[in-house]
Amino acid sequence: MMQADRRARERKLIKHPELCKRVIERIKNGWTPEQISNRMIHERAPLRVCQETIYRYIYSKEGQREDLWWYLPTHRVARRPRRTRRRREPKFHRDVSILFRPDDVAHRRQFGHWEADLMLFKQKLGQNNVTSLVERVSRFTVILKNPNKRTKPVMGKIMKSLKDLPLIARRSITFDRGTEFVSWPHLQAEIGTQTWFCDPSSPSRDIATRYPAGQRMAERHSREH
Repeated sequence: MMQADRRARERKLIKHPELCKRVIERIKNGWTPEQISNRMIHERAPLRVCQETIYRYIYSKEGQREDLWWYLPTHRVARRPRRTRRRREPKFHRDVSILFRPDDVAHRRQFGHWEADLMLFKQKLGQNNVTSLVERVSRFTVILKNPNKRTKPVMGKIMKSLKDLPLIARRSITFDRGTEFVSWPHLQAEIGTQTWFCDPSSPSRDIATRYPAGQRMAERHSREH
């Protein structure tokens, strides 16, 4: 009976192509199976699947044909036995590389695309830092104060500062690959803002927030404290 239930769960995404299409699209946009499942519950979707069903589909022959395993934070081609599984922090994957960023974003032809950076102060000030957000076309700048570099509080403040804007004013954010930004899937899942990341070999590439003005602000803060 248990095996029959398990097989039924595995086939649910195959039986419902539209549901399967939505799940695959979110996986390729950086969502984890946990986020997809929880979002469906939050939206009270009439037809939804649990995270285990999504994982089983990813590692089924249908999911393997699309290399869906690559979009998971762990990038494992084969699933670990249940007794050895452990949760890991999300990482950056190839589809959010700045190399795939649309030309309209790269050439500053469209409003609503932001750049983010985290600026540290002198060591004597402890872990205090600020996140700077710069809209690429208008150069409108938002500065957010952080008590430390932990990713969830840092990303939480970014989401809180942008969530009330219309979607066309918060289309995407380009980050460097600092560990403070590893919670990027939550940004996409919760407010629908696309994320892009600089290349590993050039982490500050095309980040406008790394301008002398930002450095002067940090230096002034250091002198005042």
